[in-house]
Amino acid sequence: MRRVKITLAYDGGPFHGWQVQPALPTIQGLLEEILSGIEGVPVHVAGSGRTDAGVHALEQVAAFTLVNPIPVENLRRAVNRLLPPAVRVLSAQEVDAGFHPRFQAKAKTYEYRIFREEVCSPFEWPYVHHYPYRLEENRMMQLACALEGEHDFTAFAAADDRDAEGKSKVRTVFSSELCRTGPHLIYRVRGSGFLKHMVRNLIGTLIEAGKGNIANLDVLPAKSGPTAPAKGLFLVNVEY
Repeated sequence: MRRVKITLAYDGGPFHGWQVQPALPTIQGLLEEILSGIEGVPVHVAGSGRTDAGVHALEQVAAFTLVNPIPVENLRRAVNRLLPPAVRVLSAQEVDAGFHPRFQAKAKTYEYRIFREEVCSPFEWPYVHHYPYRLEENRMMQLACALEGEHDFTAFAAADDRDAEGKSKVRTVFSSELCRTGPHLIYRVRGSGFLKHMVRNLIGTLIEAGKGNIANLDVLPAKSGPTAPAKGLFLVNVEY
């Protein structure tokens, strides 16, 4: 048996997220279908996390177990030939049999892109949150810095089927920064892990700060702002 780790990029727009869902196109479902065809038996693909419907990935990490002796580079090419253009395996390597991309991840980085000008090109539209309205961006930047550190992010998490497990929603944010780059506001956050909709809810909260609706910008607010659209969010990388 061989354990194979892959790094992949995808445009999340055409998919209903990472996790397999009956009768819906998902990244995990697509990979499992292709790899099962290559292996001749069902293959389970584990991911580093479950990106939501519409969320993109620059470097998602996944792993699976195969008996097929095909060299990893040939496997990468074979899978890419069968994948749609919106998904690409960037690299593949053999790893220890016990490797799990979610349980062994040390940190993840996400990026959220807000387009601030009045007119948004149709070629940018699928990958940004178009918000041309007035915002005090310096207030947003101040609150972004206050998100660093260890916090209970319960108020910033959507309901999840794992909630029944009663696991802690305390997470550590190693870095949190919002900066202006041309017509874009770019929010980049690196942390020990992220809850369902957490980054999108943080963005909604930063926007509320920019609108002047949050008074204290030096601490994590007690309440989340509205959930920002998925299409502006990118999983940048996963660290091990």
